[in-house]
Amino acid sequence: MHGLAIPETLAEATRPETTALVVYDMQIGILRQLEEGPAILERVLQTVQIARSAGIRIFFMRHMSLPTRMAGVFQFRQMMAWQRKSAAEDVHPWFLRDSPGFALAPELEVRDDEAIFDKITFSAFEGTPLAIAMRDCGLKSFLICGIATEIGIEPTVRHGADLGLIPIVVTDACGGGDAEAADRAMASMKYMGDAMLCTVEDLSAVWG
Repeated sequence: MHGLAIPETLAEATRPETTALVVYDMQIGILRQLEEGPAILERVLQTVQIARSAGIRIFFMRHMSLPTRMAGVFQFRQMMAWQRKSAAEDVHPWFLRDSPGFALAPELEVRDDEAIFDKITFSAFEGTPLAIAMRDCGLKSFLICGIATEIGIEPTVRHGADLGLIPIVVTDACGGGDAEAADRAMASMKYMGDAMLCTVEDLSAVWG
Protein backbone atom coordinates (compact mmCIF):
# COMPACT_ATOMS: atom_id res chain seq x y z
CA MET A 1 0.00 0.00 0.00
CA HIS A 2 1.59 3.32 -1.15
CA GLY A 3 4.96 1.55 -1.25
CA LEU A 4 4.69 0.41 2.38
CA ALA A 5 5.32 -3.17 3.47
CA ILE A 6 2.70 -3.90 6.13
CA PRO A 7 3.72 -6.97 8.18
CA GLU A 8 0.88 -9.41 8.71
CA THR A 9 2.72 -12.41 10.14
CA LEU A 10 5.17 -12.90 12.98
CA ALA A 11 7.93 -13.73 10.51
CA GLU A 12 7.31 -10.52 8.57
CA ALA A 13 7.29 -8.40 11.75
CA THR A 14 10.44 -9.88 13.30
CA ARG A 15 13.09 -9.38 10.67
CA PRO A 16 16.51 -9.16 12.41
CA GLU A 17 17.47 -5.97 10.57
CA THR A 18 14.33 -4.12 11.73
CA THR A 19 13.47 -5.74 15.08
CA ALA A 20 14.81 -5.53 18.63
CA LEU A 21 14.14 -7.53 21.77
CA VAL A 22 13.37 -5.53 24.91
CA VAL A 23 13.94 -7.53 28.11
CA TYR A 24 12.06 -5.71 30.84
CA ASP A 25 13.32 -5.53 34.45
CA MET A 26 14.60 -9.07 34.91
CA GLN A 27 16.34 -8.00 38.10
CA ILE A 28 17.23 -10.11 41.11
CA GLY A 29 15.16 -7.97 43.48
CA ILE A 30 12.08 -8.25 41.27
CA LEU A 31 12.36 -11.92 40.39
CA ARG A 32 12.56 -12.97 44.03
CA GLN A 33 9.18 -11.31 44.71
CA LEU A 34 7.37 -13.58 42.22
CA GLU A 35 6.44 -17.18 42.91
CA GLU A 36 6.60 -17.82 39.17
CA GLY A 37 9.95 -16.01 38.88
CA PRO A 38 12.04 -19.10 38.01
CA ALA A 39 9.58 -20.20 35.30
CA ILE A 40 9.46 -16.72 33.76
CA LEU A 41 13.25 -16.49 33.85
CA GLU A 42 13.49 -19.78 31.98
CA ARG A 43 11.17 -18.60 29.22
CA VAL A 44 12.92 -15.23 29.01
CA LEU A 45 16.23 -17.07 28.62
CA GLN A 46 14.70 -19.09 25.78
CA THR A 47 13.50 -15.87 24.13
CA VAL A 48 16.93 -14.26 24.51
CA GLN A 49 18.61 -17.31 22.98
CA ILE A 50 16.24 -17.24 20.00
CA ALA A 51 16.95 -13.53 19.49
CA ARG A 52 20.70 -14.05 19.74
CA SER A 53 20.63 -16.93 17.27
CA ALA A 54 18.60 -14.81 14.84
CA GLY A 55 20.89 -11.80 15.15
CA ILE A 56 18.20 -9.58 16.72
CA ARG A 57 19.46 -6.62 18.77
CA ILE A 58 18.73 -6.89 22.50
CA PHE A 59 18.08 -4.10 25.00
CA PHE A 60 17.90 -4.95 28.71
CA MET A 61 15.99 -2.56 30.97
CA ARG A 62 16.57 -2.06 34.71
CA HIS A 63 14.34 -0.23 37.16
CA MET A 64 16.34 2.15 39.35
CA SER A 65 15.38 3.86 42.61
CA LEU A 66 16.68 7.30 43.44
CA PRO A 67 18.31 7.93 46.83
CA THR A 68 15.79 9.45 49.24
CA ARG A 69 17.55 12.84 49.08
CA MET A 70 17.02 12.87 45.30
CA ALA A 71 13.49 11.45 45.34
CA GLY A 72 10.52 13.69 44.63
CA VAL A 73 6.79 13.42 45.14
CA PHE A 74 6.24 10.67 42.55
CA GLN A 75 9.20 8.61 43.76
CA PHE A 76 7.94 8.71 47.35
CA ARG A 77 4.36 7.93 46.34
CA GLN A 78 5.59 4.99 44.29
CA MET A 79 7.68 3.62 47.16
CA MET A 80 4.78 4.07 49.59
CA ALA A 81 2.43 2.17 47.26
CA TRP A 82 4.87 -0.66 46.52
CA GLN A 83 5.96 -1.02 50.14
CA ARG A 84 2.42 -0.53 51.49
CA LYS A 85 3.41 2.30 53.82
CA SER A 86 1.30 5.31 54.72
CA ALA A 87 4.17 7.65 55.60
CA ALA A 88 7.09 8.73 53.42
CA GLU A 89 9.57 8.41 56.28
CA ASP A 90 8.81 4.68 56.52
CA VAL A 91 9.97 3.76 53.02
CA HIS A 92 13.41 3.03 51.64
CA PRO A 93 14.64 2.63 48.03
CA TRP A 94 14.66 -1.00 46.89
CA PHE A 95 16.60 -0.61 43.65
CA LEU A 96 19.49 1.72 44.31
CA ARG A 97 22.20 1.51 41.67
CA ASP A 98 24.68 -1.29 42.43
CA SER A 99 22.57 -2.72 45.25
CA PRO A 100 22.16 -6.54 45.09
CA GLY A 101 18.49 -6.34 44.08
CA PHE A 102 19.22 -3.90 41.26
CA ALA A 103 21.35 -6.34 39.27
CA LEU A 104 20.00 -8.29 36.33
CA ALA A 105 19.65 -12.04 36.80
CA PRO A 106 23.16 -13.41 36.16
CA GLU A 107 21.71 -16.20 34.01
CA LEU A 108 21.02 -13.62 31.29
CA GLU A 109 24.76 -13.27 30.69
CA VAL A 110 24.45 -9.90 28.95
CA ARG A 111 26.95 -9.68 26.12
CA ASP A 112 29.26 -6.85 25.16
CA ASP A 113 27.26 -6.22 21.97
CA GLU A 114 23.97 -5.80 23.91
CA ALA A 115 22.74 -2.71 25.75
CA ILE A 116 21.50 -2.09 29.30
CA PHE A 117 19.38 1.01 29.98
CA ASP A 118 18.29 2.20 33.43
CA LYS A 119 15.01 3.98 34.11
CA ILE A 120 12.87 5.40 36.89
CA THR A 121 9.70 5.17 34.80
CA PHE A 122 7.27 2.45 33.79
CA SER A 123 7.55 2.89 30.03
CA ALA A 124 10.94 1.73 28.83
CA PHE A 125 10.86 4.59 26.30
CA GLU A 126 10.39 7.45 28.77
CA GLY A 127 13.60 9.11 29.94
CA THR A 128 15.87 6.49 28.36
CA PRO A 129 17.87 6.33 25.10
CA LEU A 130 15.80 3.35 23.89
CA ALA A 131 13.73 5.18 21.27
CA ILE A 132 16.79 7.08 20.00
CA ALA A 133 18.85 3.90 19.69
CA MET A 134 16.06 2.01 17.94
CA ARG A 135 15.33 4.86 15.55
CA ASP A 136 19.04 5.29 14.77
CA CYS A 137 19.24 1.60 13.81
CA GLY A 138 16.18 1.90 11.59
CA LEU A 139 14.15 -0.53 13.68
CA LYS A 140 10.41 -0.81 13.09
CA SER A 141 9.25 -3.32 15.70
CA PHE A 142 10.24 -4.75 19.05
CA LEU A 143 9.67 -7.99 20.89
CA ILE A 144 9.13 -7.59 24.62
CA CYS A 145 9.31 -10.00 27.55
CA GLY A 146 10.05 -9.79 31.26
CA ILE A 147 8.38 -8.49 34.41
CA ALA A 148 5.85 -7.13 35.12
CA THR A 149 3.05 -7.26 32.56
CA GLU A 150 0.68 -4.98 34.44
CA ILE A 151 3.29 -2.50 35.69
CA GLY A 152 5.80 -1.88 32.92
CA ILE A 153 5.21 -4.05 29.88
CA GLU A 154 1.77 -2.69 29.03
CA PRO A 155 2.89 0.99 29.32
CA THR A 156 5.94 0.21 27.17
CA VAL A 157 3.79 -1.50 24.53
CA ARG A 158 1.39 1.45 24.37
CA HIS A 159 4.21 4.01 24.30
CA GLY A 160 6.04 2.06 21.61
CA ALA A 161 2.91 1.94 19.47
CA ASP A 162 2.50 5.71 19.86
CA LEU A 163 6.07 6.08 18.59
CA GLY A 164 5.08 4.21 15.42
CA LEU A 165 6.73 0.92 16.34
CA ILE A 166 5.05 -2.49 16.20
CA PRO A 167 5.12 -4.14 19.65
CA ILE A 168 5.28 -7.93 19.77
CA VAL A 169 4.50 -9.37 23.21
CA VAL A 170 5.97 -12.78 24.02
CA THR A 171 3.05 -13.63 26.27
CA ASP A 172 4.37 -16.68 28.14
CA ALA A 173 7.71 -14.94 28.76
CA CYS A 174 5.97 -12.11 30.62
CA GLY A 175 5.31 -12.36 34.35
CA GLY A 176 3.04 -10.39 36.64
CA GLY A 177 3.15 -9.41 40.27
CA ASP A 178 -0.63 -9.77 40.44
CA ALA A 179 -2.13 -12.50 38.27
CA GLU A 180 -5.53 -10.84 37.87
CA ALA A 181 -4.04 -7.46 36.99
CA ALA A 182 -1.58 -9.09 34.59
CA ASP A 183 -4.40 -10.95 32.83
CA ARG A 184 -6.34 -7.69 32.49
CA ALA A 185 -3.30 -5.95 31.02
CA MET A 186 -2.72 -8.75 28.52
CA ALA A 187 -6.39 -8.77 27.54
CA SER A 188 -6.30 -5.00 27.08
CA MET A 189 -3.27 -5.17 24.80
CA LYS A 190 -4.95 -7.89 22.77
CA TYR A 191 -8.17 -5.85 22.53
CA MET A 192 -6.40 -2.65 21.42
CA GLY A 193 -4.79 -4.47 18.50
CA ASP A 194 -1.65 -2.32 18.35
CA ALA A 195 0.51 -5.22 19.46
CA MET A 196 1.07 -8.64 18.01
CA LEU A 197 0.98 -11.46 20.58
CA CYS A 198 3.02 -14.63 20.33
CA THR A 199 4.51 -17.37 22.52
CA VAL A 200 8.07 -18.57 22.88
CA GLU A 201 7.08 -21.60 20.80
CA ASP A 202 5.70 -19.33 18.06
CA LEU A 203 8.96 -17.39 18.02
CA SER A 204 11.00 -20.58 17.95
CA ALA A 205 9.00 -21.82 14.97
CA VAL A 206 10.07 -18.71 13.06
CA TRP A 207 13.65 -18.37 14.27
CA GLY A 208 14.46 -21.56 16.20
